[in-house]
Amino acid sequence: MAVAFAGLVALAVAMGIGRFAFTPLLPLMLAERSLDLSGASLLASANYFGYLLGALACTFQPWFARRLGWSVQVNGPALVRRGLVATALLTLGMALHLPALWPWLRFAAGVASAVVFLYTTGWCLEQLGRQQRPEMGALIYTGPGAGIVASGLVATVLLALHVPAMAGWLAFGALAALLTALVWKILDPRMAMTATPAAATVAAPAQQVGTLPEVSLLTVAYGIAGLGYIITATFLPVIARQALPGSPWLDLFWPLFGLAVIAGALLASRIRRAGDLRMRLAACYAIQAAGVAASLVSPTLAGFAIGSLLLGLPFTAITFFGMQEARRLRPAGPTSLMGAMTAAYGLGQIAGPPLAAWLVARATHAAAGFELSLWIASGSLALGAAIYLGLARRYPV
Repeated sequence: MAVAFAGLVALAVAMGIGRFAFTPLLPLMLAERSLDLSGASLLASANYFGYLLGALACTFQPWFARRLGWSVQVNGPALVRRGLVATALLTLGMALHLPALWPWLRFAAGVASAVVFLYTTGWCLEQLGRQQRPEMGALIYTGPGAGIVASGLVATVLLALHVPAMAGWLAFGALAALLTALVWKILDPRMAMTATPAAATVAAPAQQVGTLPEVSLLTVAYGIAGLGYIITATFLPVIARQALPGSPWLDLFWPLFGLAVIAGALLASRIRRAGDLRMRLAACYAIQAAGVAASLVSPTLAGFAIGSLLLGLPFTAITFFGMQEARRLRPAGPTSLMGAMTAAYGLGQIAGPPLAAWLVARATHAAAGFELSLWIASGSLALGAAIYLGLARRYPV
């Protein structure tokens, strides 16, 4: 139980704070004029780019280590500790009024988030397997949602008190440090993994199951998910303020998204293993497409609440099912395919915020620009669902 708890908390810090604390604080920074929409998209993309590079570096660490003559083995718990400390410090650094430094801080926070996510996952699953409790592994994937809920509620209180964004970053940094201290002893470097998360698969010879067109389409479809959700996940509080000015519920849509992420992670872990994963992915994309479109079709309190729930429910499931599909197509060596899919997803995330900012800058008013960007996001998710359905029909399991 302690290992699962440590994993949950670590992912809450890495994802809920390291990656997504920026979202609930964005309205404060825009209101203070310490940031404009173009700058906000830059900070968001910098963080997502850092996450992309960090994930790829961890994935291909064994390959680089062999080329350089270094040991392939790494100490997972030690790296997680360092990543959590870095997340807390980088979050605190955002409280400094040094706008030129902010993109670099967000980039580094993205790298740290990726390191914590990958090595926490690998270490926790290994430890739970040794303890004959593999079913508890699902608990750690509720961490990102828990972190989003916590950061959203803290931001709601700060907004109600009319404190500056600097205080928000200080509060999130302190929260990250507190949570890190809470699980520090559990993340014992003496309980290091026997191998890196990807080491076993990198060492194995590649086994081809899926054809090149099938693998390529899977990669493209998976990358579409990054673009499909990220505009809402980055600008949700800003979009809600424009649609529902003066509503007392504006800042609760983000915690609601986090609650849906938690529920989705638990539901995905309880779905029976048999079945075509591409059909499940198509269903997840359709749900997210409906979630993005909900606030456009009905820009009301109910529309935004339903949209937040539908966007969050499949958030973890898409990664869960996508990585399982990669293992099905490359059972002996899935690492390279996972890396390509992660890269495609990361590129989608990086492209989303600048696209929204570009459309807003050229629209007659900001709401029209956001509306168009969200329709593009919803349409891209529908396209991704269609690709999965086509794959399931063309390449039956």
